[in-house]
Parts: sequence; C-alpha cells; structure tokens
Amino acid sequence: MYRISMVSLGCSKNLIDSELMMGILKNKEYEIIEDCSKADIIIINTCGFIDKAKEESINTILELSEFKDSGNCKCLIVSGCLTQRYKEEILDELPEVDAILGTGNIQEISEIVEEALEGNRVAKFGDINTDYQEDIKREIITPMYSSYIKISEGCDNHCTYCIIPKLRGKYRSRTMDSIITEAKNLVENGTKEIILIAQDTSKYGIDLYGEFKLPELLDELNKIDGLEWIRILYIYPETFTDELILSMKRNEKVLHYVDIPIQHISDRILKLMNRDTDRKSINELINKLRKEIPDIIIRTTLIVGFPGETEKDFDILKDFISEIKFDRLGVFTYSKEENTAAARLPNHISDEVKEERRVELMKIQEGISSRLCKKSIGNKYDVLIEEYLEDGLYIGRTYMDSPEIDGIVYVDSDRELNIGDLLKVKIKDGLEYDLIGDVFYEFSK
Repeated sequence: MYRISMVSLGCSKNLIDSELMMGILKNKEYEIIEDCSKADIIIINTCGFIDKAKEESINTILELSEFKDSGNCKCLIVSGCLTQRYKEEILDELPEVDAILGTGNIQEISEIVEEALEGNRVAKFGDINTDYQEDIKREIITPMYSSYIKISEGCDNHCTYCIIPKLRGKYRSRTMDSIITEAKNLVENGTKEIILIAQDTSKYGIDLYGEFKLPELLDELNKIDGLEWIRILYIYPETFTDELILSMKRNEKVLHYVDIPIQHISDRILKLMNRDTDRKSINELINKLRKEIPDIIIRTTLIVGFPGETEKDFDILKDFISEIKFDRLGVFTYSKEENTAAARLPNHISDEVKEERRVELMKIQEGISSRLCKKSIGNKYDVLIEEYLEDGLYIGRTYMDSPEIDGIVYVDSDRELNIGDLLKVKIKDGLEYDLIGDVFYEFSK
C-alpha cells in the first residue's frame, strides 16, 4: 500500500479540494499520512492568487521535492490554482514535479497517481467549469468540531484585480439537498460549527434556482439536530438582501457574524475595481445590519495601493474605517496580476507606499479593536475550546471570530476541558485583538 501525504495551501475553498482528493485516494485504499518524509507520494495543492501565495507555493514545491532524495517520495504531484495558471512554466522550470492537474481535474487524482507511479510525467487539464464532486466523501483534515462546506464554485463578479474566474470558472451552486446531506453527515461525526464558504456566498442558488437561495439554505441547516453554530463567510454587499438579514435573525444557530469584502470605499476606486456597489450603499447596509442585529460582528477586507489610488482616496478610506469601526478588519496591498484588467491600468503605486498605507490602516484598526475588546470585559460568551496550552490555560473562539483569521479567547480553567466543547466563559481582560476569560459554567443543550 502506497502512503500519500497532502499539503494544502491557500484558502479554505482550496482546503476542501484537498479533502476531496484525499477522499478519492482513501477510497482507492491509499494510506493517508501527515509526515511528508515518510510518504511515497506527496501532493501539493497550491494557491496562485497573488504574488505572496505564488511564492509560498513554489517554495513549498522546492522544499518538499528534497524528499525524493532524503525521504521515500517516488512522485511529487502539484495541483490547484498555481498549476491552472502556470502549467507550462511548472513543466518547463520544475523538473522535480512528476505530475500536475488543473482545478477542474481533482476527480482524476487516483488515475494521475497511478500514471505517475508508472514513471510517466502527467499533465491533466480539462474544463474548469466542472460540477462540484458531490458524490465524494471528503477526508476531513480540520478538527472535526468545526468544518467547512463549500456551497458553490467559481465566480461571475470579474473584479478587475482578480484572476479567480479564469482559474475557477463561472459561478456554479451546489444543490441544496447535497449541502444539507453533507452537513448532516458532518454533524453525525462530531461537527458543532459549520462554516459556509464560496467565492460569493450571497449569490448561492442564482444559477440553479433563478433566485438567491442562501436564506432558505440557512432555514434548512438550522433544523439539523446537534448542530450548534452556522457561520457564513464572504457575503458581497451588493447581494446582501433584506431576506438574508431576516433569515439570520430568525435562525438561532446562524451566528451574528458576517464577512463582507468591500475592498475600498472611494467610489472612484470601486468603479476602477469593477465593484457593483458604492459608498452610499455600503454605509446603508452596515447601518441596517447594526440596527436589525445589534450584536452583529462585521468583518471586512480592504485593498490599499490599487492603481491610481490618490492620497485623497486613501484619506477617504482612513476616515471611513475610523468612523465605521469594523469589528474585524484585514488589509492587503494590491498585487499586480498578469491577465487582469487592473494590471493594464495606469498610475501603479510603489510597493513602499502600498505597505506604508497598509500599516497605517492596521494601526488605526488596532486601536479600534483594542477598545472593542476592553468593552467585552464582564460579558459572558459561548466559547468553542480548540487547544490546550499549559497549566489550565486553553484557547478558544467566540461567535465573533472565524478560525485562523480572527482573534482568540485565552480561557483559564481549574478543571480539565475537552477540545471541541462549547463552554460559557466570562471575560476578565481584553488585549489588542484577543480576550482573556474564566470558565463560567459548562454550556450544554
């Protein structure tokens, strides 16, 4: 039996592709292991979205290729967005790689492994608009208490800075039945938190059913016994409907947490980005959310240094985040990506200025976040326990925080806690982005 190790880079959507490939391989009776040094086959599922991601992917390929000499590796296989975008370059410049496959070919992974083991150099690329592999059982590699579900693939937004539609294809929703079935299976195996992801979750269903179906999907998921939390990521502001707000309010398992990637607030820059929204609409949405759901946590991401971003545009952005006071905020510098419309725009900004602007915004956000954390002192929250540190100290998350990207809660306990438990924690201190608390009583239903 051959042993296979999977290394998944990039976003959570890519992680699900890795889990699908592992599910296929496990069904073919390959042994899945974590230690790459002992693996016969190493698969690297890459990200190719921006420069830093591409650099990480290439460095990982070169690093793990050393196991062909120092370990047991017989085949090094590379998949994902980097291969979809740069297949010729990888084949020409990375002789260490034995096989590559595109984003629409993950269902062929077992055949590709077999061909590579026979000594053939394989490249498989097909239709990037292939349907989601609904009949494959994923091999979950995240902690079982918290699991992602991809509700659609691809994107139709065509933002000028983004390459995703060319790598992942058009927007394709999964059937609602398949999502609900997967959610039930995950909960039966111990999942307490389901995180719905897509390039744009708010458009879910428009291609299959002719209307936005995320509110109805939340209604159905909310009925699942044993499920505690439903978290939604990547809701675009222009399709954040009143019906969706009502669904979030009426379904008690749906967390009052939203990730709304606005990217900028200057109307001039939003137009250059081909974003189908404006400052007035974004302000109205945020005000409506905070009025309708008072405990809502709003996260957003911003891009600074977009081509043509003037000091005036940047000042508008600074004033906006100082005024709005987002609960969670991520800031990225613009990355010039070939074959995108933004790459052809005039007035590109130096890396030095882009980084200065990023740091300035994050400094503002650090102050906002610190004050918000201090306001949490004395509050009690349900906390999902994720890790034991030492001497009665644990790490967990509230509804206010997504895994990997947001803050944490340091939890003191004079008794042993179980990883994956939901416990009531009383906050006693707040840091810049994190909270500190004591177990108040055990949460149970």
